[in-house]
Amino acid sequence: MGDGMAEGGLRAAAMEAWIYGLPLIEMAMTRQNRAGFGGAQNVFGHMRDLADHRMRAVTTPNNDTLYTSAQIDLTQGPVTITLPRSGERYLSLALMDAYTNNFAILGTRTTGPDGGTFRLIGPWDAAEPGDAIRSPTPWVWALARILVDGPDDLEAARAVQSGISLQGPPGPAIGQSFARRAAPWRDYFASLDALMTLNPPPATDRAILSRMAPLGVGAGFTPDRFSDAEVAEIEAGVADARVGFTRGAFGSVIDGWSYPRAELGDFGQNYAYRGLVAVAGLAALPPVEAMYIRAIGKGRGVFDGLRDWRLHFPAGELPPVEAFWSLSIYEATPDGQFFFAENPLGRYAIGDRTEGLEINEDGSLDIWIGSRRPARDSNWLPAPEGPFGLFFRAYFPKPALQDGSWRLRALEEVA
Repeated sequence: MGDGMAEGGLRAAAMEAWIYGLPLIEMAMTRQNRAGFGGAQNVFGHMRDLADHRMRAVTTPNNDTLYTSAQIDLTQGPVTITLPRSGERYLSLALMDAYTNNFAILGTRTTGPDGGTFRLIGPWDAAEPGDAIRSPTPWVWALARILVDGPDDLEAARAVQSGISLQGPPGPAIGQSFARRAAPWRDYFASLDALMTLNPPPATDRAILSRMAPLGVGAGFTPDRFSDAEVAEIEAGVADARVGFTRGAFGSVIDGWSYPRAELGDFGQNYAYRGLVAVAGLAALPPVEAMYIRAIGKGRGVFDGLRDWRLHFPAGELPPVEAFWSLSIYEATPDGQFFFAENPLGRYAIGDRTEGLEINEDGSLDIWIGSRRPARDSNWLPAPEGPFGLFFRAYFPKPALQDGSWRLRALEEVA
């Protein structure tokens, strides 16, 4: 796996297979629970409001953009995706394969502000001329983000959102149920076997697939063939995986902020990182589109909710972005996921579009983070009293942010 994990034997095969399968399992859960944000496959569903504490479909949602989503099944043939003209408004449509890789991103940065029509074809479909995009897997998750520039802009953003459409054969009904990541090993690997059959892995994964071969996943998994001693090995390997995939969870940590790895969103052979993101940040965009920078607290990287903090931006040193930036706060769940928490202001993020944000007299900016309400709440990001996580987002980061010459200041504890 390229991260020093043990090699050889059924225990190691089980460990690698469990980690390898995490993105497939998490994507299947998203498809099962919410086929898009509507119902049927091959149909876009629109979330007409910004995500809040009631949104539990996907971990670490943002509160900056409207979401439009479709679970696409290309087994019945290609589909056509239409994007509207978005003008100066940020819009992106990420196309993710079953292994959570962004194999294409349409929208403002790549295809321009004028929209367009694009043909999405499956891995085995014949090549097509024109603006055709080939998916590595028959299953695709298409997830659009449409910027809302403040409360008065919501209706205009919804109008752009309504212009996103999909035409093509209807997708088959979502029938088969798949195990969750907490399932017993037999159920987990049986589901992984089925998912790998439906969405065959790429040839570039051949090395890890050969190491997984003793388990039989992806080649007709038959759990009853294992002896008691072999079952013990498999169970030990799964236990190793549940702990091991979080090692090295954070990228470069500078002044208490974890910066994304270059392979975020298109993971290559970094399977442990891919699995971690599938659990804690499913559907993350690659850094060229958006940078996700996480504040690292104590214990699993979260904060305890008992202390207050300040994030300071000196004058002239606001985040260098072409689009927009925000700081989002989430309650942390025991299984490593993050969701917005209800709070007195109904504020889940704060950033360059926050109404009433106050700049200091010297041109600097302070953001106050905590569960205690300050005297002035214009720059307050309310925190839950329990464990929470902080994530900074920068869309279309400028070179200074991408190359590391601009960095976030360390959080300062407030007495």
